Amino acid sequence: MNDNEVKMWKKYKRVKSPALREEIVKKYLYLVKYVAGRVAIGLPPNVEFNDLVSYGILGLFDAINKYDVSQGNKFETYAVSRIRGSIMDELRKLDWAPRLLRKKAREIEKKCKELEEKYGRVATDDELAGGLKITIAELNSIYSDLNATSFLSLDEVWQNDDGNKPISRLQTIEDSLITNQFNYVHQNEVKELLAESIDELPEKEKLVIVLYYYENLTLREIGEILDVSESRVCQIHTKVVTRLRAHLTRKAGEISLEA
Repeated sequence: MNDNEVKMWKKYKRVKSPALREEIVKKYLYLVKYVAGRVAIGLPPNVEFNDLVSYGILGLFDAINKYDVSQGNKFETYAVSRIRGSIMDELRKLDWAPRLLRKKAREIEKKCKELEEKYGRVATDDELAGGLKITIAELNSIYSDLNATSFLSLDEVWQNDDGNKPISRLQTIEDSLITNQFNYVHQNEVKELLAESIDELPEKEKLVIVLYYYENLTLREIGEILDVSESRVCQIHTKVVTRLRAHLTRKAGEISLEA
């Protein structure tokens, strides 16, 4: 953060000027649009992008009010978690995910954990479908439905060294459901576990994660590279994130028992 930005924040905290606040909002509005754009991928068409931006602006306001420049952290890094959290909170209030689908999601995650404990590795699609007593086609259909209702993501928005545009990295698990489960695990341990889990993925699944989170490609662009449909990429993405969630939850339990 440069000296001018530090002076701006100190002045705002001192005078609480509405005009200066408006200037700060305009300066960082691009973060709201970026996060809203990432969240919007895969959501049902009835969820308007402008609504996501509105939810995110509430998070930006909250970040502006609570940011402490004396801590030495970049505002962008602090703000994106508030923005994303605000969007997620509002979406969850809508509660448009069918109860049966939420139940299926919990069953899949539970079975993933059981099979991983049994085999000492991530279960294959055949093993997971067999364990759930459904067909592969039915499993993929559930993934497709979950893609439109699941907010679980590996995405985290950070700031480039030049201070202009945000980038995404597999740095942390920001979804509040996961954060609560890992509140006793140091962030670096979570990152290491996540990296190890990704390395064990089949090549196609690993490529989807790398292209989406590291290269910032859209699901459609990834589909063109892999020569599959966008909906198939959505299935793969949801499957991978669901399994990583189950894997990390199990690992967190092991760490807790060892502690």
